Amino acid sequence: MTWATTVSALARAAWAGIDPDGFFHHHAADTEPFPVRFPGLGTVLFFATGDAARDILTAPTTLCRAPLPNPIEPVVGEHSLILLSGAAHRRARAIVAPAFRGEAVRGYLDLIAEVTAEQVAAVRPGGRLLVGRVAQAITLDVMIRVVFGVADRARHAQYARVTTELLHAGSGPLMLVPWLRREVGGRGPWARLVAVRTQLDRLLGAQIDERRASAQHHGDVMDRILNATDDDGGTLTDTALCDQLRTMLAAGHETSSTSLTWALYHIHRDDSIRMGVLGELATATTPGEFAALPYLNAVISETLRMHPPVPIVLRELTGPYTVDGHAYRGGDVVGIALPAMHFNPRLWPRPDVFDPSRFLDGKPTPFQYAPFGGGYRRCIGAGFAQHELAVVIGTIMTTLQMRLPAGERRRRSPRAVPRGIATIPSREIALQVLTRG
Repeated sequence: MTWATTVSALARAAWAGIDPDGFFHHHAADTEPFPVRFPGLGTVLFFATGDAARDILTAPTTLCRAPLPNPIEPVVGEHSLILLSGAAHRRARAIVAPAFRGEAVRGYLDLIAEVTAEQVAAVRPGGRLLVGRVAQAITLDVMIRVVFGVADRARHAQYARVTTELLHAGSGPLMLVPWLRREVGGRGPWARLVAVRTQLDRLLGAQIDERRASAQHHGDVMDRILNATDDDGGTLTDTALCDQLRTMLAAGHETSSTSLTWALYHIHRDDSIRMGVLGELATATTPGEFAALPYLNAVISETLRMHPPVPIVLRELTGPYTVDGHAYRGGDVVGIALPAMHFNPRLWPRPDVFDPSRFLDGKPTPFQYAPFGGGYRRCIGAGFAQHELAVVIGTIMTTLQMRLPAGERRRRSPRAVPRGIATIPSREIALQVLTRG
């Protein structure tokens, strides 16, 4: 590799890491794969076409696995569903996934609405709603109460503090550059991350022990996973269970928070969209009805198209495989660049326009729209996240009447910038609160 090629590769990697939307949108019309080199992982061949997405998402389980090392492994742990492959992935998924399906998800909706109402209870007319901050608070509270079933105020405060510290410790260069993961005399960023992760695991361990010693049924996610088995009757070890619960915190809290922020921004940036959502909400009275509203769900889907919170889907090949006519070998890593595919003009007319109607007029294929990944590795929390967003948005907008300040409307939309496992708006969005109720 020449010096010029090396510099070019480093520049591309820096652009992708600092400004993923800008980098991937630049490649939205590409019909050929484009490489990006990641520290520790190596070169990933990214695609933006529907045919490539089909080949990657339908690749046989015997020919692909989760790429390792993964930047988020220090936070989620080696037993996380995100990192497992093969039989271990199938067993863990069989135990964890049912807690996020159908009737189980519908059973969480009232509590999600209650959490949301509590978080905006102190907001008054004439004030401002800092959307990103409130979204973080709501989605973290949902995780603590719906997933872990923590109602005790003191323990809830412990979970909130430790989780926030862990997610902040697990972001930035420490995640992207593996050789930084070392401590010096028990000090430094890596030592802080390990210490906070240990604190969270102690909280989780105590909660697990209490649940196992109790005959009471709580109905939360932890309860369902503790009582679930795989096809052979096996259960998760305590270590594996802690890793799955930490994964839910990292993947569920951060991704839902950023999606909620973007959705409220787009709703209040366009009066026709805001009135459409409010008109539909006027026909619903319960959280379950909020979750079923077609236009609101279209707004959420369009938000996820324009701002997929995790912008890449990766597979490491374990044998020879062809992606969109290109032959690869075992060990190669291929990926779908979601911002590129979601803005591909061959797949999406006027991709730069926020247009929820595209999700009312027809259902896109999973090979042109994949904010939750796809295939056998599709995010188990996809249905939960869609319902959560609908209930939170519905609860906020039936409680508060707000508007986006004129100055913010005139500005360009924020960029998406990396933070931890997700990407977030590059600036805080403040909505003016007009009335309550």
